[in-house]
Amino acid sequence: MRSIGEKCAVFGIYGKGMDVSRLTFFGLYALQHRGQESSGIASTDGAEIFCHKDTGLVAQVFNEEIIKSLPGHIAVGHNRYSTSQGSGVEFTHPIEVSDKSLILVHNGNLPSVTALVGFLKKREIKTACEIDLAKASDSMIVTEAIHTLIKEGKEIEKAVEEIFPLMTGAFSILIMTKNKLIAIRDQYGIRPLSIAKLNGGYVFASETCAFHPIGANFMRDVNPGEMVVVDEQGLKIKQIVKGTQKLDIFEFVYFSRPDSNLLGKSIYEVRKNFGIQLATEHLIDADVVIPVPETAIPVAIGYAQATGIPFEMGLIKSRYIHRTFIQPEQHIREQGVKLKLAPLKEAIENKRVVVVDDSIVRGTTSRQIVRMLFEAGAKEVHFMVSSPPVKYPDFYGIDLPRQSDLFAATKTVEEMNAYLGSTSLNFLSYDGMIKATGLDESLFCTACFSGKYPIDLLERKSEVTYPKTEK
Repeated sequence: MRSIGEKCAVFGIYGKGMDVSRLTFFGLYALQHRGQESSGIASTDGAEIFCHKDTGLVAQVFNEEIIKSLPGHIAVGHNRYSTSQGSGVEFTHPIEVSDKSLILVHNGNLPSVTALVGFLKKREIKTACEIDLAKASDSMIVTEAIHTLIKEGKEIEKAVEEIFPLMTGAFSILIMTKNKLIAIRDQYGIRPLSIAKLNGGYVFASETCAFHPIGANFMRDVNPGEMVVVDEQGLKIKQIVKGTQKLDIFEFVYFSRPDSNLLGKSIYEVRKNFGIQLATEHLIDADVVIPVPETAIPVAIGYAQATGIPFEMGLIKSRYIHRTFIQPEQHIREQGVKLKLAPLKEAIENKRVVVVDDSIVRGTTSRQIVRMLFEAGAKEVHFMVSSPPVKYPDFYGIDLPRQSDLFAATKTVEEMNAYLGSTSLNFLSYDGMIKATGLDESLFCTACFSGKYPIDLLERKSEVTYPKTEK
């Protein structure tokens, strides 16, 4: 149903005397919303590294027997969504090196790997490259580059420091050796990554919602440009490059779970604020407010509270549809969004409906929702979006389509409304979105809305076009 691929999730834990793989399983379970293509866990007991990964959801990939086969006191895990770089077992994380000495999991994307590939080609005289650079993902190339320096005799921390400046893009990465767990975050902190304490050990996760299920206590975020190392001596921190916080604002709009916190703010409260701000900007005379589940629920609550219009769960989501290995037959496939959403006729029939969603990318799903609401008897359907129009592609880890396929990049609001078939279409303003976060605009990457990319796109700049009035 979604037009945007979720970002990946990373999770890591260092803890003597803990069942780290089991804890990692539950951490990944809490982060399932960030990727449903594949899942994997690697662990070490100090002498050997163990790994299991496969396509599917966390609960499909792991069972009791597999968890018991991953012993040790350090573990890292990963949930992945499929990207243009490919799907399948060969692209799943954790990334392993041939001698099983190094493991890496990555959330984000490097739009340019030119510097890394150049580094590896120069190094081939000393150390033969173990991967096909033409077919490798950015995560594989990073892993190979770090491993190359280790094979030359460098300590893992020094190897990471040397490779860090060559990584052009967004990354929150966890690296595991037989005795260390290392976290690094790109200098703009575009992808989230947090640290928690647990029974004398440390936990890392893409979102704070992964800490509660295992009883870990949030410490702080890994700062942009920072390297955090955990070993038997404890936790050590080094600022590799000067950081400038530019968190992807899409984390507030859509990706993060409502019970997570980012930059000291509750995702749930910010989304409610989106709804309140929408009510200020676009007050509609209507009978009912309904959200497109799940992300837009807090937004719709905020809009309903601000306007006094009753809130109803007028669209019911099938909670267990998720990803299945059983392909639907043709008739079911043609049902499209109806496979995942069902209208509650009692809440919709003969009513003027405000339907709230978090974003519109291609517009195909939104169009089906509008049609479904009218088929359920709605008199009017006013489509309300809790973010500005998405006009620019993403290069930092969101699976957004090419710019020419973005709904708002090629159409005016009036044209979009006509395509959707809605009574009206309204977007939250850019300034209103920033205001609702309660944070300064400078803390965010807003590239998908503004076209302002904090990390140089290098050879991929040609994929972005701007109106003549914009720079």
